[in-house]
Amino acid sequence: MPESARPRLTPAVADVRRAVRESLPVEGLVLVALSGGPDSLALAAAVAFEARGRAGAVVVDHQLQDGSDAVAERAAEQARALGLDPVRVVRVTVALDGSPEAAARDARYAALADVAAETGAAAVLLGHTLDDQAETVLLGLARGSGSASLQGMAPVAGPYRRPLLGIRRSTTVQACADAGLEPWADPHNDDPAYTRVRVRRNVLPVLEAELGPGVTEALARTAEQLREDEEAFATMIDEVAEELAEHIDGGLAVPVAALAANPAALRQRIIRFVVASEFGVSLSRAHTLEIARLVTDWRGQGPLDVPGVRVARTGGMIEFRARIAEEHTDGHG
Repeated sequence: MPESARPRLTPAVADVRRAVRESLPVEGLVLVALSGGPDSLALAAAVAFEARGRAGAVVVDHQLQDGSDAVAERAAEQARALGLDPVRVVRVTVALDGSPEAAARDARYAALADVAAETGAAAVLLGHTLDDQAETVLLGLARGSGSASLQGMAPVAGPYRRPLLGIRRSTTVQACADAGLEPWADPHNDDPAYTRVRVRRNVLPVLEAELGPGVTEALARTAEQLREDEEAFATMIDEVAEELAEHIDGGLAVPVAALAANPAALRQRIIRFVVASEFGVSLSRAHTLEIARLVTDWRGQGPLDVPGVRVARTGGMIEFRARIAEEHTDGHG
């Protein structure tokens, strides 16, 4: 970009650049997941400035809207104008059965992972903002999803980094305006058919109006605090479970006395940890509490079948074994 064309360093531009600078890996190619919207475009501009010569972009065309190919090509052109290289446009097919939001997300992350592997990228940067984090926490709270959902989105998850989780959406919009960039306005972001849009346009503004300003920031702080707690718990549970669990034929066993001696929160986390680590199953709260009753409310009840796992109290042990799939027939031979 010529010296005369460089944007002036406004507070919004400086804030986004600072957030990016603190998130960049020390070396290696970084890729920006670019939709062309204000969040990812402000991110792309900051990455182009902070990671000169080692930054590229991936534009995923979900092909869910008329003209999506033109939107993707325009975003790619903007990325190249910023000096990003390589710039890849990837067109994906989104399964339309089930949740379209989830299917689009799965297709997008698969495309990002493919390009990252192909280019040997050290990190993929995503444009989620503090507002996105608050919406995620509020949705998790409304669904009763527990602490895992209330943690929101992690700043770093494998190769993915989210530098803008401390930046408001209004700041990214202003950063684009200050830099002379014209972001794309995704009509899906205004479609009330999507739950997240209703939260963004209706629920959060009401909370701000009725409870006072700062609700969005408070929700994001809640996610950060819960993530810190979860990380501490995870380390503790890993150590405790490793000491307690014994390998048995087809699974693991944990002493009843040891589970009973722990507070309910730790006991239930140990149960979830054992099932997740050994069998790859994420237990619901209802299933976790059923298993915990084998410890705290033992009345001689028989084995419990939860997804993928059979749990039984045998002597002084709670035994977890993989369920053997039963072959069912329709009665006609």
